Amino acid sequence: MAEKKEARIGVFVCHCGTNIAGSIDVEAVKEYARTLPNVVHADDYQYVCSTPGQTMITDAIKEHDLTGTVVAACSPRLHEPTFRMATKVGGLNPFRFEMANIREQNSWVHMHDREGATEKAKDAVRIAVAKASLLEDLIPKSVPVEHAAMVVGGGVAGMQAALDLGNAGIKTYLIERSPTIGGRMSQLDKTFPTLDCSQCILTPKMVDVGRNENIELMTYTEVAEVEGYIGNFEITLRKKARGVLTPDEAEARGIVGGGCNGCGDCVEVCPVIKGNEFEFEMAPRKAIYIYHPQVVPNLYTVDFNTCIKCGLCVEACGEKKAIDLEMVDELIKVKVGTAILATGYDLFPIENKTEWGYKKYENVITGLEFERLICASGPTGGHLVRPSDGETPKKVAFVLCAGSRDNTGVGKPYCSRFCCMYSLKHAHQIIEKIPGAQPYLLYMDIRSFGKMYEEFYYRIQDEGAKFIRGRVANILEDPVTKNLHVFTEDTLLQRPIDLEVDMVVLASAVQPTTGADAVRKLFGVSCSQDGWMLEAHPKLNPCGTTTAGVFLAGVCQGPKDIPDTVAQAEGAASAASIPIHRGEVELEPYFAQCNEELCAGCGMCVNLCPYSALALVEKDGRKVMEVTEAKCKGCGTCGGFCPGGAIHMQHFTTPQIVAQIDAFLLGGEQ
Repeated sequence: MAEKKEARIGVFVCHCGTNIAGSIDVEAVKEYARTLPNVVHADDYQYVCSTPGQTMITDAIKEHDLTGTVVAACSPRLHEPTFRMATKVGGLNPFRFEMANIREQNSWVHMHDREGATEKAKDAVRIAVAKASLLEDLIPKSVPVEHAAMVVGGGVAGMQAALDLGNAGIKTYLIERSPTIGGRMSQLDKTFPTLDCSQCILTPKMVDVGRNENIELMTYTEVAEVEGYIGNFEITLRKKARGVLTPDEAEARGIVGGGCNGCGDCVEVCPVIKGNEFEFEMAPRKAIYIYHPQVVPNLYTVDFNTCIKCGLCVEACGEKKAIDLEMVDELIKVKVGTAILATGYDLFPIENKTEWGYKKYENVITGLEFERLICASGPTGGHLVRPSDGETPKKVAFVLCAGSRDNTGVGKPYCSRFCCMYSLKHAHQIIEKIPGAQPYLLYMDIRSFGKMYEEFYYRIQDEGAKFIRGRVANILEDPVTKNLHVFTEDTLLQRPIDLEVDMVVLASAVQPTTGADAVRKLFGVSCSQDGWMLEAHPKLNPCGTTTAGVFLAGVCQGPKDIPDTVAQAEGAASAASIPIHRGEVELEPYFAQCNEELCAGCGMCVNLCPYSALALVEKDGRKVMEVTEAKCKGCGTCGGFCPGGAIHMQHFTTPQIVAQIDAFLLGGEQ
């Protein structure tokens, strides 16, 4: 066995412009690094991540025969791959690199204490050098990738991602929990700022999804279980009992020429009536139904929660024999290489803000309910009427930031981003459709952030919409006229206002969909404090997640409008297709290893693993723990718990961690 080479470490301190140098004495940190054990070279540069900075690292490795490198700069989340590659180009194993974060964890939080920040930076460098001195060569492993992908969510984001993957020649499973694809966009009348018809844009895309030979469309289906890892996900789907057979399903049962053709004869005879959730209960539907004429697939669904199984629909269907009232849920397993989550959004339950009277006063509605009332395919055929009496409203107040930017503990602290713009659109639609109508927009700030959005804002002003700056305090109803009194303050005129209107429209905050939390947990995706799914990096990897092979698209990652949603969907599809087209993926070698001689086979670590990467196997007549390296994320849970010390973590070994602790506590006096 070759004798282990003595550690020779190079330290490189970054100025990061003034991000670091403005709060830390970089020269002092560099000179201190030169005094540390095993450090044979130390240097600094304005931007170490730049080409000259990386060249400085590669040249130093060769010139000083370094065995490891330390870069004191920003977060490893930002530039660790950059400096790893520079280390590799210099001739070292890329995992003989350690990073000291002296920007986010130091200069940015200690900008008014230069002396203290400098001393803290010295500590960080000393700790990093102690670990770098003990780093070993690690060899990444490659695993094959299944030539298929999955998209969870059939809104505009999910459809765009599925189309891009399908058009790239990748078998794609598009999973949607409702009976039809289309998502929230299918409920809209027009889109801002161009005022294009939403369905005119969306319906062709829905049809393209249904026709694409590489897309297997699975509506009324949910993700039940996820196993595996990037390249080899095995996903169990729950195909809910629809009660209606497709032509293909009918043919599989031997029913020639059978299956649902969307004729609707069954609906005519169904005696059960309930509220249509697609229309926010403002219109009825039967127990067997479709949401709207443009649904894809054009297939009816039986609501078994309300169906009385009278059999009238079965008789009406006749020879097609498309209806099966005894159908049950079915579990289906599929294998995919990558997955995209596009689960969309729901409206914040604005009735929680009781001062605005939603669900208490009939004429207080949400923006999405307004969309259905103004839409030609909606419950009123596009005629805007008051829910209380069916009269045409002449004065309508739009309450912006309804539940958004709300730090009271009841609403949401974030901006829901597209509410200002759709409220401007609603104001235009009232002026356009109702002669003499007057819209009022009660706002805190108008946020018109996109291309042509500011111009659209000016257009609505010119059309005669009235803008009142101030947060609405209360809304009360006149019990006789059913008119609404909106109490607010005009902060520009500095006076209180009692505004009497016929109808109030609340631009409700948006939040993650019901069930999105369960889906993200199945795929091992983190979330922000607001519940939105968390991207790997907001700037460098906005479509990826910390779970390799799982990507995000659309509003599930945070509020965004349709153009940004489609753009992120295309980005996610591109990222998801890369490992599939390459055919294999390289895994970081940060996984647990088991010393079988020390392993007692107790199995206590198996249930602790959050990634299901461990299993007990039979070897030489006894049970020992085995690691599925592709699943392991190197979290260290098993290694920290193992009572026999049989498990160690690559790149985070006990000697390396102890050396870091000693370096900090002993201040280098080791």
